[in-house]
Amino acid sequence: MQLSGVGIWSSQLRYGDPAEAAEAAAELEELGYAAVWIPDVGGPVFDAVENLLGATERIVVATGILNLWMHEPADVAARFASLTGTYGDRFLLGIGVSHAPLIDAGDPGRYRKPLAATRAYLDALDALDQPVPAEARVLAALGPKMLHLSATRAGGAHPYLVTPEHTATARAALGDGPLLLPEQTAILTTDAGEARSIGTEWLRSYLQLPNYANNILRSGFTQEDVDTASDRLFDAIIAWGDEEAILRRVAEHRAAGADHVCVQVLDADPQAFPREQWRRLAAALA
Repeated sequence: MQLSGVGIWSSQLRYGDPAEAAEAAAELEELGYAAVWIPDVGGPVFDAVENLLGATERIVVATGILNLWMHEPADVAARFASLTGTYGDRFLLGIGVSHAPLIDAGDPGRYRKPLAATRAYLDALDALDQPVPAEARVLAALGPKMLHLSATRAGGAHPYLVTPEHTATARAALGDGPLLLPEQTAILTTDAGEARSIGTEWLRSYLQLPNYANNILRSGFTQEDVDTASDRLFDAIIAWGDEEAILRRVAEHRAAGADHVCVQVLDADPQAFPREQWRRLAAALA
């Protein structure tokens, strides 16, 4: 699969009202976005994927990411085959190992050796009668070992909560060829106070997860930046401002080696579909 341009990463498309999600996906396609990305923390993620595929004709639907601890490989491969058989080559399977605090909360000690767990999951997919093709899957990857696995066992990488500088590092690790598809969080406001009011607690929630915190430390930030969700870190991770400011950050990722950037728009109401903001960004992209 080839993927370029700009997409939308949205929890609302996964967990919001299915009818509104379908309507929003159809509009995002008409607005010219290349892909829509949805998260997964278990449950019927493939039903959400099918809802979005069924509402659209051209746009790619991607999981960002499917939690490998919560879905059996055989079930994943069967649904992948069914969805691609019905809707064609528009489903990109993003797979990730998630985070110890989330997985161990329900089953203490289950989360261990994430790299080995990911390899084993890919082995299981590949051993099936109808495997998920490597080029149709990407891995949630931040560090060098997972990026290497993304290049050798998948079609590329989907880093989350990263800077353009990380994108450059990831491209160097992947080499030419594999897809690099980072997520970029954005808040459409020129008011710094409003931006921080919307985004700070969102950012803090991710900084509590070791995989993200460790990657941020590897990227040159300090423990104090992580502990306080400092303004320096906030501005590096979250693009805020007018449409041009958001698209400048997207362009920085592209210049650093990203093939495609999926933008996650935060709004004061985290449950609402930020459709007006999506329209504003699309108009600026046109």
